[in-house]
Amino acid sequence: MQRVAWARVEVEGETVGECGPGFLVLVGAGRGDSEASADRAADRVAGLRVMPDDAGKMNLSLASTPPHEGNQVLAISNFTLYGDTSQRRPNFVQAAGAEEGKRLYGRFVETLRSTGLKVATGVFGADMQVTAQGDGPVTILIEVE
Repeated sequence: MQRVAWARVEVEGETVGECGPGFLVLVGAGRGDSEASADRAADRVAGLRVMPDDAGKMNLSLASTPPHEGNQVLAISNFTLYGDTSQRRPNFVQAAGAEEGKRLYGRFVETLRSTGLKVATGVFGADMQVTAQGDGPVTILIEVE
């Protein structure tokens, strides 16, 4: 997850998702992940206090930030997060299969939207070009079991 001033994703030259101030979230599902895992991850993204307060301190969650100040998410599916790089060529054995990954990614997005956040997405399984302007830098790894 990266705090961004803006982010956008394109597929075949067309913008399919974008967000203003908020988070760019790369979402990976692993073997053994569940709907409860997706729900916990979405809850952490919405509730993590890394947005600046009036004093400029990272003290607000995205869910508690007024809409005009940024409460948007661009969530991109990304199985390569589960790449095992113990060798020079990564393997993705620990990534969930495509069908399961798509289902859990959908659950993550649905749960995140239920918090009131505006959530844009890419296209699951597509070759996507992601562009973003980081805000910070604030990049956080969120893992749930």
